[in-house]
Amino acid sequence: MENAFFGNFDLASLSIWLFWIFFALLIYYLQTENMREGYPLENEDGSPAPNQGPFPVPDAKTFELPHGRGKVVVPSPENEEEHRRHDLDDVMEATAVPNGYPYDPVGDPMKAGIGSGAWTPRRDEPELDGHGHAKIVPMSATESYRVSAGKNPMGLVVRGGDGEEVGTISDMWIDAPEQLVRYLEIELDADHGGGKRLVPIHFCQIWRRVTINSIHGKHFAGVPITKSSTQITKLEEEKISAYYGAGILYADEDRAEPLL
Repeated sequence: MENAFFGNFDLASLSIWLFWIFFALLIYYLQTENMREGYPLENEDGSPAPNQGPFPVPDAKTFELPHGRGKVVVPSPENEEEHRRHDLDDVMEATAVPNGYPYDPVGDPMKAGIGSGAWTPRRDEPELDGHGHAKIVPMSATESYRVSAGKNPMGLVVRGGDGEEVGTISDMWIDAPEQLVRYLEIELDADHGGGKRLVPIHFCQIWRRVTINSIHGKHFAGVPITKSSTQITKLEEEKISAYYGAGILYADEDRAEPLL
């Protein structure tokens, strides 16, 4: 035993110390990778926040997107500036000087893009499935899907939250890989803007008619329109959902007031 390679060296101590070093490096790596979006932190007025935390913003990393959709570099000040949709000072105003107080929308609250109507500037291109095909398509554009259960809304009258009838359901837009309905397509009558609009299925109450309580009849003409009649981009999904979301709070002035 005199010539033992490790002699009196404590292998157990070495193992535990190697584990703690590995664990500390893992925490550091995960925390910095988590800071690729939303950092460095800012105050509500846009100035740098004093509590940035002990971890630095990571170096830029390039991600290659599938199906030939280019590359994304994060974090990237140029990328953030490119996707900045508007100056928030133009669409909202503070109700008080100290931080933490709510902001009120400026102008038309249905289109301000804040509060319950906030949206994220996602890419203006359709979301794809694993094979590179558009995930969300109208049911009328495919022969592979049909309504096999539940209430079929096709042809039902659409009514707003104020009880006003605005049109009828003309199609259903389905998430093909997930095999579920994402949107209902509304054919608006001439008095409410005409043309077709989409509404997320979660905003619909389907019975003898389709009721959409989040907005009133006068608001349907303002629902954002898709560029294509057979595809919807991720940015269009954001704006359409945000419009109905804004209606939950802003479609009626009484909704924005306290209940008590």
